[in-house]
Amino acid sequence: MEGILSQVSGLNQKDKAVAYASILTDLLARRDQTSFAADTHILVENVVQENVGHVIGRQVLSELVKALDDGRIRNNALRKQIVQDILNTIQPRIITYEEQVNALRFQLANILEGDEEWTAAAKVLMGINLDAGQRAEEEKFLVYLRIVRLLLEDEDSVQAETYYNRAALLAPSSSDKEALLQFKLCQARIFDYSRRFLEAAARYHELSWVPEIDEGERKHMLSAAVTCAVLAPAGPTRSRLLASLCRDERTADLPTYTILLKMFHDRILRPAEIKDFEVTLKPHQLAKIAQSSNDRLASAVAEDEEMSDANASTRTGPATVLDRAVMEHNVLASSKIYNNITFSGLGALLDLTPGAAETMARKMIEQGRLKGSIDQVEKLIWFEATREEDDAQGKAGGLGDVEQIAEDTGAPFTKRWDMQIRLTAANVESIVQHLTERGLVKFGTVQA
Repeated sequence: MEGILSQVSGLNQKDKAVAYASILTDLLARRDQTSFAADTHILVENVVQENVGHVIGRQVLSELVKALDDGRIRNNALRKQIVQDILNTIQPRIITYEEQVNALRFQLANILEGDEEWTAAAKVLMGINLDAGQRAEEEKFLVYLRIVRLLLEDEDSVQAETYYNRAALLAPSSSDKEALLQFKLCQARIFDYSRRFLEAAARYHELSWVPEIDEGERKHMLSAAVTCAVLAPAGPTRSRLLASLCRDERTADLPTYTILLKMFHDRILRPAEIKDFEVTLKPHQLAKIAQSSNDRLASAVAEDEEMSDANASTRTGPATVLDRAVMEHNVLASSKIYNNITFSGLGALLDLTPGAAETMARKMIEQGRLKGSIDQVEKLIWFEATREEDDAQGKAGGLGDVEQIAEDTGAPFTKRWDMQIRLTAANVESIVQHLTERGLVKFGTVQA
């Protein structure tokens, strides 16, 4: 190869172009590709020299890039080696051969993606100069979107969010429905990885209704929506989201339906009930969470409390994302059951120190996710009797605006107690009616 190229160097520019094209044709026509990589390296190294000329160099490289893209080299490992070698060879002259370099990068990204080297493929695409050749905004959008998808495969949500923001600026210019659906899915996944579970659940649930998506994928997105809703911070917004998911008939077939139903009905969750749910979670959804120094100080157990109850928990806060979600839910659920609760009582319920339980309740009250007040002298948490969350759940659950007229007795706690008795009786009646319809319960006639 070196001898042939030395002969070509003495020709004029017109004859050089024909000679290099002939050499490349013969090289690609070889059946024995043992020395193909070495000969290609010599050829590329020769044509990019200054004495050959940029026009001839671009012509030869364009033909070589086209041949590689057409599948002339069937061995992926050999093709990958050749593409990487060409990129390394022309790197010092990347400005001159920018179009060819970008085409080679797309090819290398395809090869790496096929080998499931997601991050490596994304980094190759990041090196593409999208401003070269006056690319359309939609083409740039597709490249950014592909980078985001590749980074998310390796759960690199931080860098993926950077390129997602770039893609978001170009999304309005795209008319590709499939790409826009992928864009929304990437948004949901980024919300998920960033622990913005409320936004992630809403986006997943929205995508689960899109008919263009495969049925299996829609079911997977619905399951992801339920998981994110369970992990979301407890409060009125999550209550509306849980109501929307419970109203969806498809969730009844999911393995996570039981815990969804219990959270929707504000029932206290026990440790044994969340073990099955924990198995379905991804690593980032079980991530450890750090506690601030202020929270650790506020959650410390006082000496007199340690002496008074030897069985009190020594935990000063939730350890994982799931742990925190369950604890916050149990605080909210306890507000539906009790008028007030002591710090130690709530701590026993949450398996936390009394101080840690107070800290968690205080944060929820500050953020408007829990209605109540704290009496630090008596060490009590008082829960306010409001119907705001219940009304929100009823409307989201499809009940609409239900006018409830209740007698004003002037005794708020008695009124609340009466309402709890009424709801309990209504639930018992509903269960009995359901069992009767299925023939599981029969009532005999009473004879005098």
